[in-house]
Amino acid sequence: MLNALRDAFEIGAHPLSFRSARMEAADDFDIEHLVFESPAGEEVRGVLTRPRETGPHPAILYIHAHGNRHDIGIREMLEGRPALQGPLGPEFARRGYVTLMTELPAFGHRAEPGESARAKAALWRGNSLAGQMVAEQASALDWLASRDDVDAGRAGAFGISMGATLSYWLAGVDPRITAVAQLCAYADLETLIETGAHDLHGIYMTVPGLLKIASNGRIAGSVAPRPQLIGIGDLDPLTPPRAVETALDETRALYAATGAADNLAVHREPDSGHVETAAMREAVLSFFERHLQTV
Repeated sequence: MLNALRDAFEIGAHPLSFRSARMEAADDFDIEHLVFESPAGEEVRGVLTRPRETGPHPAILYIHAHGNRHDIGIREMLEGRPALQGPLGPEFARRGYVTLMTELPAFGHRAEPGESARAKAALWRGNSLAGQMVAEQASALDWLASRDDVDAGRAGAFGISMGATLSYWLAGVDPRITAVAQLCAYADLETLIETGAHDLHGIYMTVPGLLKIASNGRIAGSVAPRPQLIGIGDLDPLTPPRAVETALDETRALYAATGAADNLAVHREPDSGHVETAAMREAVLSFFERHLQTV
């Protein structure tokens, strides 16, 4: 299954080449504005926040969301977005993490060609936009882990919505991710199809034959025994409770089979929807402190 998933997620097929960095000093942390280049010659922008103190520090690969806001992209890192309590880039830096976000295809400065055009072109070629996204994030992790100020043995992944899906999909096939926290995306795809809720998700997420390889519950379970936090709002139409429960049954079984049941944390809020809540924010920060800050 793992090799088939890596192929489906196109790992190794979309390397990012580092081109330049511009430094900026914030009040109590540092920012790096980055430029990478795709194999096709497309400029890929990134932003990194880091503590001012000498490292090495734990790292977080932070993958931005979708939210039908293709204009936001990496601005989520420093400015936040409507679904978040506030920007997390500065928060992570102040808590001692080197955090990287790169702009995904069809978002921000890469908004054209758009999501539909890119997804259709990839699908007609037997690939997927999601596969390109996951593969680019694996390459971004390569670069992040190579930094002198990063402890590559303490590398987490985080995202909300689309960023959450890509985070645990990547963690499922890349053991370098020490811990993953994902909010507002986890659900069984077959159940979403049965209820029609699958059509609420973006076309980027369509990976040919994915369900013949593994369900989302099994992909998330492939992270075991590494720590994972799943945050869900029970009123979220993108992750209806029945689809969440189906996935959780599989993921919990795989964590139990590795003797790591305690490493799977589930934070559910019965009165919340497709947004990060204050309690979710605290759960994420506590999760990473517990699993990345301990040497």
